[in-house]
Amino acid sequence: MKIALMVAARTDARDRARELRLKGWTYDRIAKEVGCAKSSVSLWVRDLPKPARDVAAHMDHMRSVRLRSLAEDEKAHREAVQQAREHAEALSDEQLRAIGVALYWAEGSKSKEHDPRRCVQFVNSDPNVILVFLRWLELNDVTRDRWRLHVAIHETADAEHAKAFWAALTGVPAGDFNRTTIKRHNPRTNRKNTAENYRGCLVIYVLKGADLYRRTEQAWYGIVGGAQRRTVEMPDSPPMQSPVV
Repeated sequence: MKIALMVAARTDARDRARELRLKGWTYDRIAKEVGCAKSSVSLWVRDLPKPARDVAAHMDHMRSVRLRSLAEDEKAHREAVQQAREHAEALSDEQLRAIGVALYWAEGSKSKEHDPRRCVQFVNSDPNVILVFLRWLELNDVTRDRWRLHVAIHETADAEHAKAFWAALTGVPAGDFNRTTIKRHNPRTNRKNTAENYRGCLVIYVLKGADLYRRTEQAWYGIVGGAQRRTVEMPDSPPMQSPVV
């Protein structure tokens, strides 16, 4: 009687395994469901056609794995950034001068042959970049009464909210800002900066900035010359050519 019951149970398990295999289940999943060894499942269902791979389900699984990995990497990165901010030592005047010069020459207005004006005007949308630039202005004895600020922002955004944000960041009252520059909407442009944290760009103009501009340009080309004179051993690399200025 006991043997008969065991045979009946094994037959039921085999039939169930075959039923599940026809539904596309994997060996591992069937073995777990039925409660038997994977080798037994293989023996019972080997004559059945191999189920088609569920490509959509596989892609969803891979996407979820990738998103989870990206989320973990992003969390670790943000923690590292916060630690760097909290444990950073104060910059020396020399360091801040060099950083500010490079920052201005990358993002600020420059004199051109067709428009040879030497003025200091800086535009950026990153609050951290703005803060570094303002500390650089203070290092160069550019007092706040020489700052002229205004917001440049897309017409679909909240200009007043943006102005309040930049005022809080810079310490300059919103009422002291110059008139906002509104960027008209171009329906052919697929804009990405439409989230709630979009605050346009802050434009910083320095009154009587010609002398600062000249000193910045001189310092920048000093940096360029110093960088070109560095000797870096790079195997099988041709020497860098000096740009024509």
